[in-house]
Amino acid sequence: MTNDTTLFLGQWIRSPGTVGAVAPSSRRLAEAVASPIPHRGDPVIVELGPGTGAFTAEIQRRLGGRGHHLAVEINPKLAEFLAARNPGVDVVVDDAARLPQLLRERGLPQADAIVSGLPWAAFSEETQARLLGAVTGIMGPHTAFTTFAYSFAKRLPPARRFRRRLIDTFEEVVPGRTVWGNVPPAFVYHARRPRLESAEES
Repeated sequence: MTNDTTLFLGQWIRSPGTVGAVAPSSRRLAEAVASPIPHRGDPVIVELGPGTGAFTAEIQRRLGGRGHHLAVEINPKLAEFLAARNPGVDVVVDDAARLPQLLRERGLPQADAIVSGLPWAAFSEETQARLLGAVTGIMGPHTAFTTFAYSFAKRLPPARRFRRRLIDTFEEVVPGRTVWGNVPPAFVYHARRPRLESAEES
């Protein structure tokens, strides 16, 4: 196994509820989840739960040195590994629920795109609401939010609850095609325009 796969698996064994997967995501899934990254300008990109950096590398490739890439990772070992591999990324060890504060501390008004690798279906409904409240709190009218889910689990109650929560939170929620080149196969949710009542609650 590669170094990042070994580290990822080790951290999953220690804390499966926060790592949420047994192996890093594939390049194909990374391409799908990072598709809203703007091609021009200096965008603010926020990445949640980057792990060992499968999505981070694709975001950096698309940015090409532009903008500000903030990666929020709650696991210190994963964050240390990520920062060493990606010196151009602003890696912070923190809770994603503090997103509005983290942006304010950096003088950033809002995110242009938010890419999530968090294991949403593994979270309680309360945690999902708290984290999505933080996400909508840093979104503008044109901000894109992307996250992924495993195809085999989409009919299970936790995944169905999360999908309902996405629909309740955003005016636009579009599931992408299945990425068969990922283990296990996965798909991406593309969400935009937080509903007014959700923004007010956050």
